[in-house]
Amino acid sequence: MIKEIREPLVFEISAAGKRAGELPALDVPVRKDLLAGVPLRREIEDFPEVSETEVTRHFTRLSQKNYCVDMGIYPLGSCTMKYNPKVNERLSAHPAFAGSHPLLPEELVQGNLEVLRTLERFLREITGLDAFTLQPAAGAHGELAGMMIIRAALEARGDARKIVLIPDSAHGTNPSSAHICGYAVKEIKSGEDGTIDVAALEAAMTGEVAALMVTNPNTLGVFESDIGLIAGIVHAKGGFVYMDGANMNALTGVARPGDMGVDVLHLNLHKTFSTPHGGGGPGSGPVGVKKELEPYLPVPVIAEKGGRYVLDFDRPRSIGRVRAFFGNFSVLVRALCYIMSLGPEGVREIAELAVLNANYIRKSLEGDYHLKYATPSMHECVFSDKLQKEHGITNLDIAKRLIDHGVHPPTMSFPLIVPGALMIEPTETESRRDLDLFIGAMKAIAKEAKENPDVLRAAPHVTYVGRLDEVGAAKNPVLRWEKKP
Repeated sequence: MIKEIREPLVFEISAAGKRAGELPALDVPVRKDLLAGVPLRREIEDFPEVSETEVTRHFTRLSQKNYCVDMGIYPLGSCTMKYNPKVNERLSAHPAFAGSHPLLPEELVQGNLEVLRTLERFLREITGLDAFTLQPAAGAHGELAGMMIIRAALEARGDARKIVLIPDSAHGTNPSSAHICGYAVKEIKSGEDGTIDVAALEAAMTGEVAALMVTNPNTLGVFESDIGLIAGIVHAKGGFVYMDGANMNALTGVARPGDMGVDVLHLNLHKTFSTPHGGGGPGSGPVGVKKELEPYLPVPVIAEKGGRYVLDFDRPRSIGRVRAFFGNFSVLVRALCYIMSLGPEGVREIAELAVLNANYIRKSLEGDYHLKYATPSMHECVFSDKLQKEHGITNLDIAKRLIDHGVHPPTMSFPLIVPGALMIEPTETESRRDLDLFIGAMKAIAKEAKENPDVLRAAPHVTYVGRLDEVGAAKNPVLRWEKKP
């Protein structure tokens, strides 16, 4: 295999005197006194000097080396990396949306507020909850807002309580959100089928427990079939049920968390509703609540008054603001466009196809990779590297070798209850052809692990750089380019 030609750093193609453009001389007098006394940085040491052609070609070539969901399957389990329809992008870029300043008065953004109000209405219908806030900027931010709402409601009763119960199959951000809200976390073990051990939950559910934070389907891709019974146990002791909605892609149009006894839910619009993930953003994590918790939603709340939309700040029991302005507006426009373009039948088809695709992969790879839990999968399936370890191959080797096949690796080593996990989520947007390409690559790697494991240990072979020392990079990152003498 031939390695690609290495792309130099922009510093390395720099040469003194190069410019991307030249501006004409000023035709007005220079006023040096305007910034007198202000410390200004006149020059930046070793700042790259390149022509416009060079900088354009450099970043274009880098962009073409970057894998994205527009290029192929992106099977990151729990991340729901589905294709982002371009009509959503076009609509969100409409000047009437993109040009709206967040500080415009209400009377000039009635259309924007109607968009947000309509999205709230659709999310209420999809989830079975009574009210929503669209402000949280990510899933973890939504978790935090949801737990703040629960704490505020319990404080209003006179006892905020002390403990939050979290299953070992929940998302990793759940404990952090509970801790930030002042709670101690107690883990609930899963049973042999990968779902919550109901007996363990009953034993742990006391009057000191504020809430159960449950992910459903959980991070094994397994539906918590006892969710109604679980909610009843928690409610009987005065606690709330918080559902992490990151895996809502398995449920849309089929089952509603509000009908299962869930009191608070966050959604990840950048997962279920196909808005871009970006590089750590943009995201959106709206929070839905039952009627009892509505007074505690963050301000402002969109309300209707006198035939127009208003931002209501007069909510004495609110937890207050959770961010500036009103959420990531352009992301919310994209999500509404996605829902409206699909319609009720399409929203249901999201879940049906996501579950079908995940089970197609699962069935195709059974025998080639180890399945710790035999429970039927929903939208994702979790294999492990147990069979490959017999030949000295780990999930990291498998992931690196997938890159050579032109496929993005799945999520690795999560959930923690599956050692050497390979967590695969194809979403509904992948075709049979692309699923078969992924399955074929995984089967070829399983065979290679038995017959030629050294090839896997040295993978990837056709990438811009070879395998990196990831542990060393994490412990000793190089954050500054140093010019060689």
